[in-house]
Amino acid sequence: MSDKKPSVLEGFKAFLLRGNVIDLAVAVVIGAAFTNIVNAVVKGVINPLVGAFGTKDLDAYSSCLKAPCEVGPDGEMQGIQIMWGSVLGATLQFLITAAVVYFLMVLPMSKYLARRAAAQKAREGVQETLEVTELEVLKEIRDALVAQRRTGSTAGDDSGPAGTPEPGVGR
Repeated sequence: MSDKKPSVLEGFKAFLLRGNVIDLAVAVVIGAAFTNIVNAVVKGVINPLVGAFGTKDLDAYSSCLKAPCEVGPDGEMQGIQIMWGSVLGATLQFLITAAVVYFLMVLPMSKYLARRAAAQKAREGVQETLEVTELEVLKEIRDALVAQRRTGSTAGDDSGPAGTPEPGVGR
């Protein structure tokens, strides 16, 4: 006998057809589309709110670490400038994305799964009760048959179980 090894192509096909890979691909595509929405919210809502206190563009906020922080005659920045506005903008985009994903996707899904698990647990409890009840009924039937057998044999009756005559006993 020879052990046939799966080909590389078969392994790749099995990898692609796994459910979690397809789910991950869908999540990446939806996440990319969702990024455009978040960017539009930051650009259309957050930046104007920040602009009420300063400049509308968060990327324009910066600090000078080493002077002079000026654009030189050749068009390059002189000195060392820290662009903390762009970091703030990226942080706001991340927080908005995380909040929307949590409140619109994660939280409802976890509540749904919790309700589903509770319903499943309740069904299992009912099934267990039915099984216990069935077991109790069978025990009662057994006990009744044993009691009937005992009362039948102690009353001087020469019959066996269920009223059938025992072999070797004449009437």
